[in-house]
Amino acid sequence: MSQRFFVDQPIADQTLVTLSGPEAHHLARVMRGQVGDEVVLFDGCGREYRAKIEQLGRRDVELTITECSELESPSERPLTLAVALPKGDRQKWLVEKAVELGVARLQPLHTERSVAKTNSAVIDRLRRAAVEASKQCGRNWLMEILPPAEFSVWLNPTGYDQRWLAHPTGGRPLERGQRVPGAATIGVGPEGGFSDGEVTMATEAGCRLLSLGRHTLRVETAALAAAAQWEQWE
Repeated sequence: MSQRFFVDQPIADQTLVTLSGPEAHHLARVMRGQVGDEVVLFDGCGREYRAKIEQLGRRDVELTITECSELESPSERPLTLAVALPKGDRQKWLVEKAVELGVARLQPLHTERSVAKTNSAVIDRLRRAAVEASKQCGRNWLMEILPPAEFSVWLNPTGYDQRWLAHPTGGRPLERGQRVPGAATIGVGPEGGFSDGEVTMATEAGCRLLSLGRHTLRVETAALAAAAQWEQWE
Protein backbone atom coordinates (compact mmCIF):
# COMPACT_ATOMS: atom_id res chain seq x y z
CA MET A 1 0.00 0.00 0.00
CA SER A 2 1.69 3.22 -1.17
CA GLN A 3 -1.00 5.82 -0.49
CA ARG A 4 0.02 9.00 1.36
CA PHE A 5 -1.97 10.18 4.35
CA PHE A 6 -1.98 13.54 6.12
CA VAL A 7 -1.53 13.88 9.88
CA ASP A 8 -2.96 17.18 11.12
CA GLN A 9 -0.48 17.51 13.99
CA PRO A 10 3.34 17.73 13.74
CA ILE A 11 4.81 14.23 13.94
CA ALA A 12 8.34 15.35 14.97
CA ASP A 13 9.88 12.61 17.15
CA GLN A 14 6.70 10.66 17.85
CA THR A 15 6.78 6.90 17.37
CA LEU A 16 3.02 6.32 17.62
CA VAL A 17 0.65 8.41 15.49
CA THR A 18 -3.15 8.46 15.32
CA LEU A 19 -5.07 9.24 12.13
CA SER A 20 -8.60 10.54 12.57
CA GLY A 21 -11.39 12.14 10.56
CA PRO A 22 -11.35 11.90 6.75
CA GLU A 23 -7.83 10.44 6.65
CA ALA A 24 -8.73 7.57 8.98
CA HIS A 25 -11.88 6.90 6.96
CA HIS A 26 -9.88 6.91 3.72
CA LEU A 27 -7.31 4.46 5.04
CA ALA A 28 -9.66 2.09 6.88
CA ARG A 29 -12.82 2.19 4.76
CA VAL A 30 -11.81 3.29 1.26
CA MET A 31 -8.37 1.70 1.00
CA ARG A 32 -9.37 -1.17 3.32
CA GLY A 33 -6.10 -1.01 5.21
CA GLN A 34 -5.23 -3.92 7.50
CA VAL A 35 -3.07 -4.26 10.61
CA GLY A 36 0.53 -4.65 9.46
CA ASP A 37 0.10 -2.66 6.23
CA GLU A 38 2.71 0.00 5.54
CA VAL A 39 1.75 3.52 4.44
CA VAL A 40 3.39 6.92 4.04
CA LEU A 41 2.46 9.82 6.34
CA PHE A 42 3.23 13.54 6.09
CA ASP A 43 2.33 16.42 8.40
CA GLY A 44 2.86 19.40 6.07
CA CYS A 45 6.13 20.39 7.77
CA GLY A 46 8.57 19.10 5.17
CA ARG A 47 9.12 15.44 6.07
CA GLU A 48 7.36 12.21 5.23
CA TYR A 49 7.32 9.05 7.30
CA ARG A 50 6.88 5.37 6.62
CA ALA A 51 4.47 3.84 9.13
CA LYS A 52 2.82 0.51 9.93
CA ILE A 53 -0.83 0.11 10.91
CA GLU A 54 -1.09 -1.14 14.50
CA GLN A 55 -4.78 -0.82 15.24
CA LEU A 56 -7.94 0.00 13.29
CA GLY A 57 -10.70 1.65 15.30
CA ARG A 58 -14.16 2.82 14.32
CA ARG A 59 -13.04 6.45 14.07
CA ASP A 60 -9.26 6.40 14.09
CA VAL A 61 -6.22 4.40 13.05
CA GLU A 62 -3.07 3.96 15.12
CA LEU A 63 0.27 3.61 13.35
CA THR A 64 3.90 3.14 14.35
CA ILE A 65 6.55 5.27 12.64
CA THR A 66 9.23 3.04 11.10
CA GLU A 67 11.27 5.50 9.04
CA CYS A 68 11.63 9.27 8.56
CA SER A 69 12.79 10.96 5.36
CA GLU A 70 15.17 13.90 5.17
CA LEU A 71 13.61 17.33 5.59
CA GLU A 72 12.48 18.80 2.28
CA SER A 73 13.82 22.36 2.17
CA PRO A 74 11.18 25.10 1.98
CA SER A 75 11.35 27.53 -0.92
CA GLU A 76 13.81 30.39 -0.56
CA ARG A 77 11.39 32.49 -2.64
CA PRO A 78 7.94 31.70 -1.21
CA LEU A 79 5.03 33.02 -3.25
CA THR A 80 1.64 34.07 -1.92
CA LEU A 81 -1.24 34.32 -4.39
CA ALA A 82 -3.85 36.83 -3.21
CA VAL A 83 -6.93 36.01 -5.29
CA ALA A 84 -10.51 37.21 -5.60
CA LEU A 85 -11.77 33.64 -5.85
CA PRO A 86 -14.00 32.39 -8.68
CA LYS A 87 -17.20 30.49 -8.00
CA GLY A 88 -17.81 26.81 -7.45
CA ASP A 89 -15.47 24.00 -8.43
CA ARG A 90 -13.05 26.42 -10.07
CA GLN A 91 -11.85 27.29 -6.55
CA LYS A 92 -10.81 23.68 -5.89
CA TRP A 93 -9.07 23.44 -9.26
CA LEU A 94 -7.15 26.61 -8.50
CA VAL A 95 -5.99 25.23 -5.15
CA GLU A 96 -4.95 21.88 -6.66
CA LYS A 97 -2.80 23.46 -9.35
CA ALA A 98 -1.31 26.07 -7.00
CA VAL A 99 -0.20 23.24 -4.72
CA GLU A 100 1.40 21.43 -7.65
CA LEU A 101 3.23 24.62 -8.69
CA GLY A 102 4.70 25.08 -5.22
CA VAL A 103 2.76 28.19 -4.13
CA ALA A 104 3.37 28.79 -0.43
CA ARG A 105 0.11 30.54 0.51
CA LEU A 106 -3.28 31.36 -0.93
CA GLN A 107 -4.88 34.58 0.34
CA PRO A 108 -8.58 34.92 -0.62
CA LEU A 109 -9.41 38.57 -1.38
CA HIS A 110 -12.68 40.46 -1.12
CA THR A 111 -12.72 43.15 -3.82
CA GLU A 112 -15.28 45.57 -5.24
CA ARG A 113 -16.20 43.14 -8.03
CA SER A 114 -15.83 39.83 -6.19
CA VAL A 115 -18.45 37.28 -7.19
CA ALA A 116 -17.82 34.48 -4.66
CA LYS A 117 -18.61 34.54 -0.95
CA THR A 118 -15.66 33.36 1.13
CA ASN A 119 -16.77 32.15 4.56
CA SER A 120 -15.37 29.65 7.05
CA ALA A 121 -16.98 26.70 5.27
CA VAL A 122 -15.33 27.70 2.00
CA ILE A 123 -11.93 28.06 3.70
CA ASP A 124 -12.33 24.59 5.27
CA ARG A 125 -13.07 23.09 1.83
CA LEU A 126 -10.06 24.80 0.30
CA ARG A 127 -7.79 23.59 3.08
CA ARG A 128 -9.02 20.06 2.52
CA ALA A 129 -8.38 20.45 -1.21
CA ALA A 130 -4.81 21.54 -0.43
CA VAL A 131 -4.29 18.38 1.62
CA GLU A 132 -5.67 16.16 -1.15
CA ALA A 133 -3.50 17.85 -3.76
CA SER A 134 -0.40 17.46 -1.57
CA LYS A 135 -1.16 13.76 -1.13
CA GLN A 136 -1.44 13.32 -4.87
CA CYS A 137 1.61 15.30 -6.00
CA GLY A 138 4.05 14.27 -3.28
CA ARG A 139 4.44 17.70 -1.72
CA ASN A 140 5.51 17.63 1.94
CA TRP A 141 5.09 21.33 2.77
CA LEU A 142 1.37 22.11 3.01
CA MET A 143 0.18 25.20 1.15
CA GLU A 144 -1.36 27.57 3.68
CA ILE A 145 -4.89 28.85 3.05
CA LEU A 146 -5.12 32.21 4.82
CA PRO A 147 -8.34 33.75 6.16
CA PRO A 148 -10.07 36.04 3.63
CA ALA A 149 -9.04 39.70 3.64
CA GLU A 150 -10.59 42.91 2.37
CA PHE A 151 -8.56 44.43 -0.46
CA SER A 152 -7.84 47.63 1.49
CA VAL A 153 -6.60 45.61 4.48
CA TRP A 154 -4.41 43.42 2.26
CA LEU A 155 -2.70 46.56 0.93
CA ASN A 156 -1.34 47.37 4.38
CA PRO A 157 2.25 46.28 5.03
CA THR A 158 2.35 42.47 5.11
CA GLY A 159 6.02 41.70 5.57
CA TYR A 160 6.52 40.45 2.02
CA ASP A 161 9.63 41.70 0.26
CA GLN A 162 7.74 42.66 -2.90
CA ARG A 163 4.19 42.83 -4.23
CA TRP A 164 2.60 42.89 -7.65
CA LEU A 165 -0.92 43.34 -8.92
CA ALA A 166 -1.93 41.47 -12.07
CA HIS A 167 -3.20 44.08 -14.52
CA PRO A 168 -3.27 44.45 -18.34
CA THR A 169 -1.27 47.69 -18.24
CA GLY A 170 1.59 46.14 -16.26
CA GLY A 171 4.91 44.72 -17.37
CA ARG A 172 7.46 42.14 -16.29
CA PRO A 173 9.81 43.23 -13.50
CA LEU A 174 12.82 41.41 -14.97
CA GLU A 175 13.76 39.51 -18.06
CA ARG A 176 13.73 35.73 -17.94
CA GLY A 177 16.86 34.35 -16.29
CA GLN A 178 17.31 37.30 -13.94
CA ARG A 179 16.68 36.58 -10.31
CA VAL A 180 13.97 38.19 -8.16
CA PRO A 181 15.11 37.41 -4.60
CA GLY A 182 13.05 36.83 -1.51
CA ALA A 183 9.35 36.33 -0.86
CA ALA A 184 6.56 37.93 -2.87
CA THR A 185 2.82 38.20 -3.18
CA ILE A 186 0.87 38.62 -6.42
CA GLY A 187 -2.69 39.92 -6.39
CA VAL A 188 -5.23 38.58 -8.91
CA GLY A 189 -8.60 40.28 -9.34
CA PRO A 190 -12.10 38.90 -9.95
CA GLU A 191 -13.68 38.22 -13.33
CA GLY A 192 -14.45 41.90 -13.81
CA GLY A 193 -10.92 42.85 -12.85
CA PHE A 194 -9.76 45.25 -10.18
CA SER A 195 -11.57 48.58 -10.22
CA ASP A 196 -9.68 51.73 -11.21
CA GLY A 197 -9.85 52.86 -7.61
CA GLU A 198 -8.32 49.60 -6.37
CA VAL A 199 -5.50 49.82 -8.92
CA THR A 200 -4.76 53.38 -7.81
CA MET A 201 -4.80 52.36 -4.14
CA ALA A 202 -2.47 49.46 -4.88
CA THR A 203 0.11 51.50 -6.79
CA GLU A 204 0.05 54.18 -4.10
CA ALA A 205 0.70 51.42 -1.55
CA GLY A 206 3.78 50.29 -3.45
CA CYS A 207 2.42 47.45 -5.58
CA ARG A 208 3.82 47.13 -9.09
CA LEU A 209 1.56 46.14 -11.98
CA LEU A 210 2.23 42.83 -13.69
CA SER A 211 0.99 41.82 -17.14
CA LEU A 212 0.14 38.16 -17.68
CA GLY A 213 -0.11 38.42 -21.47
CA ARG A 214 -2.26 40.02 -24.12
CA HIS A 215 -5.35 37.84 -23.64
CA THR A 216 -8.05 38.16 -21.00
CA LEU A 217 -7.66 35.27 -18.55
CA ARG A 218 -10.12 33.69 -16.16
CA VAL A 219 -9.31 34.15 -12.49
CA GLU A 220 -7.85 30.70 -11.93
CA THR A 221 -5.86 30.85 -15.17
CA ALA A 222 -4.43 34.25 -14.24
CA ALA A 223 -3.42 33.07 -10.77
CA LEU A 224 -1.59 30.03 -12.12
CA ALA A 225 0.03 32.04 -14.93
CA ALA A 226 1.35 34.40 -12.27
CA ALA A 227 2.74 31.46 -10.29
CA ALA A 228 4.40 30.04 -13.39
CA GLN A 229 5.96 33.42 -14.24
CA TRP A 230 7.30 33.73 -10.71
CA GLU A 231 9.11 30.41 -11.11
CA GLN A 232 10.85 31.78 -14.23
CA TRP A 233 12.24 34.82 -12.39
CA GLU A 234 15.21 33.02 -10.91
